[in-house]
Amino acid sequence: MLSRVANSIYWMNRYMERAENYARFMSVNFNLALDLPPNVAQQWEPLLIATADNYLFYQYFTEPSRENVIEFLTFDKRNPNSIVSSLSNARENARTVRETISKEMWENLNQLYLMVRDAGSQHTDWPQNRMQDFLADVRNGTQLFYGVIDATVTRNEAWHFGRLGRFLERADKTSRFLDVKYFTLFPEDEDGSTLDLMIWSSVLKSVSAYNMYRQQHRHLTPENIINFLILDKLFPRAVAHCIRQAELSLYEISSNNAANGYTNPAERMMSKLRAEIEFTETTDILKTGLHQYLDRFQTRCNEVGNAIYETYFDLKPVE
Repeated sequence: MLSRVANSIYWMNRYMERAENYARFMSVNFNLALDLPPNVAQQWEPLLIATADNYLFYQYFTEPSRENVIEFLTFDKRNPNSIVSSLSNARENARTVRETISKEMWENLNQLYLMVRDAGSQHTDWPQNRMQDFLADVRNGTQLFYGVIDATVTRNEAWHFGRLGRFLERADKTSRFLDVKYFTLFPEDEDGSTLDLMIWSSVLKSVSAYNMYRQQHRHLTPENIINFLILDKLFPRAVAHCIRQAELSLYEISSNNAANGYTNPAERMMSKLRAEIEFTETTDILKTGLHQYLDRFQTRCNEVGNAIYETYFDLKPVE
């Protein structure tokens, strides 16, 4: 497969996953704001900080109000990570590899992009419930896209490059959902209170993990939630599961058996990251500090992404 084609498929899936996760981010924050006591102010800035969009945000806005944050993370084309920018980039990558992807994939992605683009000129007059419906439409559209891939694409190199991008992006965003808790500022005496548990519940709901979590645990505790979202090997949005699935696709691309060891830097870094997570316990994370652990994980994720780029996409011509 041409490195250009592989790169486009990889990033098409990363951008689709990013769009879905940003929609999840804001949708759950909407619901949390409705549940907060009247004496507690809504907080939207933690979303910006956790996604590292805060630096660019303050170049264009002075106040992290609900309206400004939603505009910047959803419809602002100046933000390369906004939903409309992510879908636009995914669509452009899909357009360049039309001959490799299925017709149904292109139609679904194109339809979703046009829906979001058209909403950009209409949303200023929307009531709050209409905005929530729109974010649900984005989530449903991306999940439909994954269903189309599952039903129409041969399990070849292209499929594995797409899967690799999707799970690597998902692992990164799950870690950032958890990190929102760190940046949420409430009175110190609220720690461990009903309000604190409400925030933890919103973290679970942001990755559609609440129902699966309650099947395994009777009580909402920070330790159990951290364990479930980082170390669980079966939940599809848990960090450990995502990194393991990304690793499997990475080895499939090179037709290498992981039991035989790595054959390139990308495999080495991915396997090293997976092994570290696999042999980590919740007590280790808490001892390090949740934010510090997640910050280090996000750095490692970026390093793995760079190694994938250098191994497969940044190929120099043979002289």
